[in-house]
Amino acid sequence: MLQVNDTAPLDIKVLNEAEQEVSLRDHLGSWVVVYFYPRDNTPGCTLEAEGFRDMKLKFSRRKAVILGVSKDSCKSHQKFIDGKKLNFSLVADTKHELMEAFGTWQKKKFMGREYIGTTRSTFLVDPEGTIVHVWESVKPAGHPEEVLQVLQELQTK
Repeated sequence: MLQVNDTAPLDIKVLNEAEQEVSLRDHLGSWVVVYFYPRDNTPGCTLEAEGFRDMKLKFSRRKAVILGVSKDSCKSHQKFIDGKKLNFSLVADTKHELMEAFGTWQKKKFMGREYIGTTRSTFLVDPEGTIVHVWESVKPAGHPEEVLQVLQELQTK
């Protein structure tokens, strides 16, 4: 998994919910919250997404962009955005390229079964493209508040 002071993978191209090609390079000059989550419309993922939705204005005031990333399709993302009234972009990493580059596509266990999947993780990327904070094994409740607090602390240093 990428760590603090690593350069974010800026040139991996993925599609957003509108099927437009995007990369982290598109956001150089802004702070970027890149959060990886397992699946659209599941309880934990919905709680986390709604938290970021509700705090979007506070992130925007800090010149920060929020990007949610999962292996779900563009169509699934658009339904998730419409259904939960999300106000930020979701990217469809259907080939796991961005997840593999960040190190969030990992072996997991559930009910004794092993499989490869997305670990719920968040990375805060500064305007130059450097990772400045990493959250691993994220608990969805209260997470957006934690991210905003760290962003505020880093911006006031």
